[in-house]
Amino acid sequence: MSGRPFRKRLKYTAIYWTVLFTIFISRLMPRTWWLALFGWMGKIVYAFPSRFKDLVIYHLGLAFGKEKSTKEILALSKEVYVMLAKNGADVIRSWSVSTLEQLQKFVKVEGIEHAQRAKAKGKGIIYFTGHIGAFELMITAMGLNGMPFMVVGTALKDERLNDIVVQFRAKHGSEPITRGRETFKLIKTLKSGGAVGMLIDQDTKVKSRFVNFFGMPASTPVGAALMAMKTGATVIPVLIHLGEDNLQHMILYPEVEMINTGDEEKDMITNTQVLTSILEQGIRRHPAQWVWMHERWKTRPGEEER
Repeated sequence: MSGRPFRKRLKYTAIYWTVLFTIFISRLMPRTWWLALFGWMGKIVYAFPSRFKDLVIYHLGLAFGKEKSTKEILALSKEVYVMLAKNGADVIRSWSVSTLEQLQKFVKVEGIEHAQRAKAKGKGIIYFTGHIGAFELMITAMGLNGMPFMVVGTALKDERLNDIVVQFRAKHGSEPITRGRETFKLIKTLKSGGAVGMLIDQDTKVKSRFVNFFGMPASTPVGAALMAMKTGATVIPVLIHLGEDNLQHMILYPEVEMINTGDEEKDMITNTQVLTSILEQGIRRHPAQWVWMHERWKTRPGEEER
């Protein structure tokens, strides 16, 4: 960090202390007030012009332009900011959660039997999800339900901020690993009956193939499909959203059967499409709770990571 320009060091230091302060004060007020405060802050941030706001509106237009009017898309873009803020508020506040009883006051888990059934098989489990809702809460929820897993993620640029994330993810028994650096460990975990969590809904520099996402070709990580094909692990979709009842609803869905004909390239693409379509369905149910500022369709055919 010492080699960075002063402005960047100052920026990351400010973010670090802001995060610590926010975690601290999150414990000092009722959850309903906390969420209302962050929802209001989301509206304030939305009121100012920004590149991210433009991207949200543009991507919503790409995805829903044939289904929604311009007025509806603009209203939805504002709601994206509100829900992003509220879900972030719940993740921050969950830092102080230490028991299943505390968690159950605001997180309702459905379908845990699918994970229990998969675990009883003695095979590995791949939980796959996307950047939908308060997705980080899944780690806490599974850990407190006695089913922690290996968390695959991208390291943050600032070590101090990355340490906060790692501590949060490891708090209830899960094991964070850096994407692309510990593939052997990941495979070993699955083959020994362990569980791994993977997000597959972003255009990032990992092995990817193009599949359909909201009617457009999107460069998509194939790691989850490829690992399942190589290890025989059970694949379970997990999605979470903030409901109208002001509770977080985390749902584990039944196992997704992977196609494995022996044609690895074809099967990898087919299976990735199946998983991506499941995520798209989840986003369509709660469109304000996905990260529409991400440049999901940035990579063009021929530019994907091989």
